[in-house]
Amino acid sequence: MSGQQFIRVACVGAGYFSQFHYGSWRRIPQVQLVAACDRDLEKAAATGLPAYDDLPSMLARESPQLLDIILPPDGHADAIRAALDAGVGWILCQKPFCRSLAEAEAVLQDARDAGATVVVHENFRFQPWYRVMKDALTRGDIGTPLQATFRLRPGDGQGPRAYLDRQPYFQKMPRFLIHETAVHWVDTFRFLFGNPISVYADLRRINPVIAGEDAGYVIFEFENGLRAVFDGNRNLDHTSDNLRRTMGEALIEGTGGTLTMDGFGAVGLREFGSQSREQLLAPDKWEGFGGDCVHALQQHVISGLLNGTHLENTGPDYLDVIRIEQAIYRSDAEGRKIVLEAE
Repeated sequence: MSGQQFIRVACVGAGYFSQFHYGSWRRIPQVQLVAACDRDLEKAAATGLPAYDDLPSMLARESPQLLDIILPPDGHADAIRAALDAGVGWILCQKPFCRSLAEAEAVLQDARDAGATVVVHENFRFQPWYRVMKDALTRGDIGTPLQATFRLRPGDGQGPRAYLDRQPYFQKMPRFLIHETAVHWVDTFRFLFGNPISVYADLRRINPVIAGEDAGYVIFEFENGLRAVFDGNRNLDHTSDNLRRTMGEALIEGTGGTLTMDGFGAVGLREFGSQSREQLLAPDKWEGFGGDCVHALQQHVISGLLNGTHLENTGPDYLDVIRIEQAIYRSDAEGRKIVLEAE
């Protein structure tokens, strides 16, 4: 498809987060955004695109080459199979991917059988601060990394109205902090450090109005001796002009120095023994979500489709995130470290 000028893209889902998807597609010159689908037809129509409330009808009439699935996990498998039945060759699907590992494996087998490509819309690894940190690690700027920490502090989880104004289904998720949120850093840690070899978790629920956990610690062990900690609490905040820009603060420490990422998206490097810090990335000025990471990911997918460039987070690769997530919940339930089996 390298000679094709425009890729026909359709979307299913028109909830809160979809605004970032639609906005990004409109900024990609090689994309023709053809339709939107949602069970609430008014929401689909509000996108300004031809609107549908039935996915198979939209797929049959609009013939997209790529379907962007912007739905909660309950809708993923059915939407993917509808796309496969309609002959759609490329599918981008929001995280957390499907409802279980078994469901994800089954639907990805269907995609393989159909010759379709599935990419999971795991966008945090595309945030500019993590790209800069990855480059610094690759260059060896901090020597051998020994410890890393991310402190999740979005400050949106207090009180009886927590999440209701933006994503109300959060309150009803039986598995919340890890399944919905921390998977971002499961994947980001994989991007930065590779797959972990074990996990240990201690999770809890603080706000009684929600069904799932909203705070906890997860320790990741890596083959090279690195330990990484995800320290999450949705009830607490951090210093930032926009708590959803980075959603917290990061620290990566090595034998030769330390990388820091603050709530403004700035990345700094301090050499071991030094009292000064070099700025590797200035504070972020993007007014939308997460350093425009949605756009970076969607451009990445279009490049893969048109030019055959390497794709990150294809469906089969993303299964590791689901396996790690399962091990985290098992560790919390059993109160012990879980060693991860290599796949």
